[in-house]
Amino acid sequence: MNISWAINGTACELQKPNMTENGLGHRVLNMDTMNPNVKRVEYAVRGPIVQRAVQIEKELKEGVEKPFTEVIKANIGDAHAMGQKPITFLRQVVALCAYPDLLEDDKFPEDAKNRARRILQACGGGSIGAYSVSPGIEIVRQDVAKYIEKRDGGIPSNSDNIYLSTGASDAIVTMLKLLTSGEGKNRTGVMISIPQYPLYSAALAELAAVQISYYLDEDKCWSLDIGELRRAVKAAREHCNPRALCIINPGNPTGQVQSRQCIEDVIRFAAEERLFLMADEVYQDNVYAEGCQFHSFKKVLFEMGPEYSSVVELASFHSTSKCFMGECGFRGGYMEVVNMDPEVKLQLTKLVSVRLCPPIPGQALLDIVVNPPQPDEPSYATFIKERTANLDILAEKAKMTEQVLNTVPGIHCNPVQGAMYTFPRLSLPEKAINAAKVCLSLPLFHPPSLLNDLSFPCLFLMLSCLILPIPIPSVLLLFNLLYLCVGERPGSRHVLLYEAAGGDWYLPGSR
Repeated sequence: MNISWAINGTACELQKPNMTENGLGHRVLNMDTMNPNVKRVEYAVRGPIVQRAVQIEKELKEGVEKPFTEVIKANIGDAHAMGQKPITFLRQVVALCAYPDLLEDDKFPEDAKNRARRILQACGGGSIGAYSVSPGIEIVRQDVAKYIEKRDGGIPSNSDNIYLSTGASDAIVTMLKLLTSGEGKNRTGVMISIPQYPLYSAALAELAAVQISYYLDEDKCWSLDIGELRRAVKAAREHCNPRALCIINPGNPTGQVQSRQCIEDVIRFAAEERLFLMADEVYQDNVYAEGCQFHSFKKVLFEMGPEYSSVVELASFHSTSKCFMGECGFRGGYMEVVNMDPEVKLQLTKLVSVRLCPPIPGQALLDIVVNPPQPDEPSYATFIKERTANLDILAEKAKMTEQVLNTVPGIHCNPVQGAMYTFPRLSLPEKAINAAKVCLSLPLFHPPSLLNDLSFPCLFLMLSCLILPIPIPSVLLLFNLLYLCVGERPGSRHVLLYEAAGGDWYLPGSR
């Protein structure tokens, strides 16, 4: 028996294995025997609509005629893919580490060479091709601790509490693994914001933990309300054991920056409810709005005094993928843990050891991010110029995105205070909604099982770019549906738009 369906309009066939009397034809791993938690994972950031866009890109390269010439992926925060230029000093040091013979080249400044020599001396065999200890290279962890201490106004940071990771995502999933336990009503519940970055919901599904959703207040610029946290945790206690609270600050995808008062309230709430705090702070340099300022959870926690700083358990995360760096592909990141039980910390070290170590080039890059050129070093002026330029471009485009979207009937966009994303609300007429639902049956998006009717805002926009005259007729602009991707309040519809740091595709007069 053959099973067939259409992918990208092309007929495909899946051949079932021939069966034998003793059943040896059965596959050991099939949809019935695989891990059921994996089937529950949804990660629409790289889901079927994105996959279709990739296929369209290939068709364009192969000469297939379409009413546009390129695809712009506005669905994911990948700065370099959108044209942002790398920071010279970061790349110089990594290049020197990767090919040490360049240390003899006069084209590289001495401060870059000194950084590279120091990193190489800390690597096994003087090579970034060697493994490091599982928590990460010791001098890099020491530099991270110094960076945190300086950022937080002198509040001590111990390198023994620093764990380097494969991007922040790896550390976040690791912490969720540590926190997950129990069955039935004793299953671990983890509070996550809605809208949220889908890493959290996907990881919780894989770990068979319970997602406890709390809603951000769109009418108050996506602010976090403690009353909403209390509602969510009270309702959750009826069917699970709430054990952790995740905060993304600045917010992804909503772009809000939490006030110091809000952070204090969250810390008090975590202490009252005995919740482990997870602070995702990967956008800490991306703050644009006047009057807004980034406050780390650790800094606020310790400034609240020992009543909280000696009790509240906290893990905070940072990454080389965002801010002014945008170095997503290097997969550099770290986690700092505070007030963790010493025995649990040993278990954490054991857990990260299973993966051997984070990528060494990513560790090297992270070291330069937390230990940048100083005012008396030759690379300082260029570094500051490039860093400032990248952040200024992001701030400018955040404002421009908000202004442009708010000129479009049926679209409302809150002020973008920080991070790298815009999350506008769509008010679509019923005829448009019905037309988009009909489009689900088109060969363009087969197999239909990959999509459902929740995809229609994204689908409608995508098809509009394909077949209707729009302000950017030369491109297919890929939005990503946020109900599938990050969730939203029932009855509302939003799309996620990445404010492309290096691109000019939505600037007035471009193309």
